[in-house]
Amino acid sequence: MKGKLLILGLLASLISCESNENNTGEKKDTLSTEQTQSVNASVKSIVFFGNSLTAAYQLSPEQGFPALIQQKIDSLGLPYKCVNAGLSGETTADGVNRIDWVLQQPMDVFVLELGPNDALRGLPLDESIKNLQMIIDRVKAARPECKLVIAGMLAPPNLGAHYTNAFRDMYPELAKKNGAKLVPFLLENVAGIRELNLEDGIHPNVEGQKIVAENVWTVLKEVL
Repeated sequence: MKGKLLILGLLASLISCESNENNTGEKKDTLSTEQTQSVNASVKSIVFFGNSLTAAYQLSPEQGFPALIQQKIDSLGLPYKCVNAGLSGETTADGVNRIDWVLQQPMDVFVLELGPNDALRGLPLDESIKNLQMIIDRVKAARPECKLVIAGMLAPPNLGAHYTNAFRDMYPELAKKNGAKLVPFLLENVAGIRELNLEDGIHPNVEGQKIVAENVWTVLKEVL
C-alpha cells in the first residue's frame, strides 16, 4: 500500500490534472480492502475433528462430507467456513495429542468424530471415554463459546454385546454431559451397504459420503 501511494504521489507531481482521479481510485481500493477484511472477520469456522471417515479416505478432499457440507452452506449464503481436521488412523488418544495444535485456529463449531479406531483395536472403553472427554474439555477451555457436535458410531458386533452396547451409549452420554448436539450414527444408511462403501467395506465411497453429509447436516444446521 505504501508503494502504491508513492507511485501515485509521483504521478500527481507530473500530471496534476490526473491527480484527483488517481486519489479517488486509491480511496476506492482502500475501502474495498476494508470491506473485504470485515467480511473475512465475520466468517465463522466449523472444525471437523476426526479420523479417516472425516478425512475422506481414498477420496479427494472435495468428495468428503465436510466439503459437501461447505457446498450446502455456500448455497444458503451462510457465513461459515468448514475446516477438515480429519486424520486417517486416529484413535481417541491420538486426538488428545493433536487437539492443542488444532485449537491454535479460531473455531465457532467443533464436530468431534473419533472412536471407531478404538473399537477396531478393541481398546478399553473407559480409556476412550476419558480421551473424548479430555478433547471436549480442552475445546471448552480454549473456545468457551464454541458449539459442540458429537458424531455417534457403532462398534463391530464381533466384540460382544457388552462392548458394542457400551460403545453405542458412550456418544449420547457424552453429548448429554457436555451440552453437545448428537449425530446418532454417522454412517446411518451407509454402513454395511456394499455399493456405498469402498472395497474395504468400511469407508464410504463418493455416494456414501453424500449420505454421511446429510446425516451430519440434519444436526449441524440446528446450531448454525
